[in-house]
Amino acid sequence: MSRIILFNKPYGVVCQFSPDGLHPTLKDYISIPGVYAAGRLDTDSEGLLLLTDDGRLQHQLSHPRHKQPKTYWAQVEGIPSPDVLEQLAK
Repeated sequence: MSRIILFNKPYGVVCQFSPDGLHPTLKDYISIPGVYAAGRLDTDSEGLLLLTDDGRLQHQLSHPRHKQPKTYWAQVEGIPSPDVLEQLAK
C-alpha cells in the first residue's frame, strides 16, 4: 500500500531531502524513509506539500505533462490592480 504524507511546509524550508548548506530541508522535519515530494514549493513559500513512496503517483501529480490543477494563495501588499491580478492568474 502506498504511503501519503501531508506536510505543512514552513517558510524557509527547501523542498528536498539533501542539505543545501543554507536552509533547513524536508529531512529536518520528516524521518520517513523512501518518500518523495510530489511537487515543490519555493523556499520562501509555505503551504501543503504532498509526499509519497508511490513513484507512479508522484509522477502523475508533479510532471507538467499531466497538468494537474493546483490552487495557490498569494499574500500581497496593497490592493492589486486588475492588470496585476491578470498577470498573477497567468
